[in-house]
Amino acid sequence: MSKIKIYYDREGKTLNVWFDDPKNEAITEEVGDGTVVSKDKAGRVIGFEKLYVDLPKSKDIKSLPIEFSFA
Repeated sequence: MSKIKIYYDREGKTLNVWFDDPKNEAITEEVGDGTVVSKDKAGRVIGFEKLYVDLPKSKDIKSLPIEFSFA
């Protein structure tokens, strides 16, 4: 079972989504429009960062980071 980790920095207005352990990041590539892709040593995408994200305050989001699993 894999896990996705989502981190939101309200102050920095960034949203990070990881499909693998962030420690495996070896390469980052800005792909435009405020999006940065993170890759491992083999060049596989393991996450991305979206800049300039301003999420509204919501009672639905209890806490961050959020981590969930999928099959």
